[in-house]
Amino acid sequence: MENLQIFLLPMMISLAIVPLVKKIAWKLNIYATENERTVHHGKIARIGGVAVYIAFILTLTLFIRIDDSISGILIGGFVVFIGGLIDDMYNLPAWGKILFQGGGAVCAMLIGDLYLTSLNLPFGIHIDVSILSILITFIWIIGITNAINLIDGLDGLSSGFSIIVLLTIAGLSTLNNRPDVMMIALALAGATAGFLFYNFHPASIFIGDCGAQFLGFMISTISLLGFKGGTFITLAIPIILLFVPIMDTMIAIVRRKLSGKRISDPDKNHLHHTLMRTWKLGQRETVLIIYGITILFGFAAYLFVVDETLGLIMLGFLILTCEIFIEATGMVSKKYRPLLGLINRMKKWSLPNNEEDGIKNEGSM
Repeated sequence: MENLQIFLLPMMISLAIVPLVKKIAWKLNIYATENERTVHHGKIARIGGVAVYIAFILTLTLFIRIDDSISGILIGGFVVFIGGLIDDMYNLPAWGKILFQGGGAVCAMLIGDLYLTSLNLPFGIHIDVSILSILITFIWIIGITNAINLIDGLDGLSSGFSIIVLLTIAGLSTLNNRPDVMMIALALAGATAGFLFYNFHPASIFIGDCGAQFLGFMISTISLLGFKGGTFITLAIPIILLFVPIMDTMIAIVRRKLSGKRISDPDKNHLHHTLMRTWKLGQRETVLIIYGITILFGFAAYLFVVDETLGLIMLGFLILTCEIFIEATGMVSKKYRPLLGLINRMKKWSLPNNEEDGIKNEGSM
């Protein structure tokens, strides 16, 4: 019953204060306008993350006992939230965003003592990563913070995705005997769910950088806190849960490098853009498909904990399907087709000589 309260209370608070946040945004002229990269129309308030943050913090003061680890995460989250809010108001340069995100990551690591010290891989392999642990943790936090922000391209996408991930983390935390992580995840999921009522297509308010970056930061840090350890399995769980934004971000980096652009240069070739363009989908359908993909990866993460073999089988199938989609749609580049190219070559090899000759003759007619 308490778990339900932890979810419902922030949801009701968020529901109640989003209209107020919208009014404040309009008075301060903090709204998103149309440009060549947007898919929305008109001027829409873009600091919905303020409502999520307030609802989340108010709930934590009632239900959560704060220790050093959680203090580090919350202080770091506040730094990232403020940086995102300033960005929503004044459009910070890329280095300014990284400065706030890096400050938040440092707070989580130094105050919360949040980093990994060793890695135990299958077959008895042990790697001491104490020297690299700070760098690995820093990159993880910055990477996921930006990954969630990057997928915030359609109404309800980043908020709905985050709810699914947070609820999955909450469920897995019960298996891992981490009630503190479960309560944090539930509270943040509830606060985001209240906001989603206003953010699902057609959205009347956007979560903004303050909300998307805060969600990304919190997901990255509580996933480390909830699955902190030195085993291959515990390190793999957050990666499986966040496969969609990690994949989308890595592909964007490679794509922009190949095309001679800067990594920070925006484009319209992210997963949600590709789905809309390839299958002629609307925003609702595209967002629901990505929700479904996220749920499948969440289930794969659960299977991975319960039965590693089944989890690996499902994960392999999902990754294979994603790879075929990436190649078929040219998300990296039109020339990137290693798997589909191999399949085509195997088809040719399997054809009898007379069929190959027939194909060649037909092609010459």
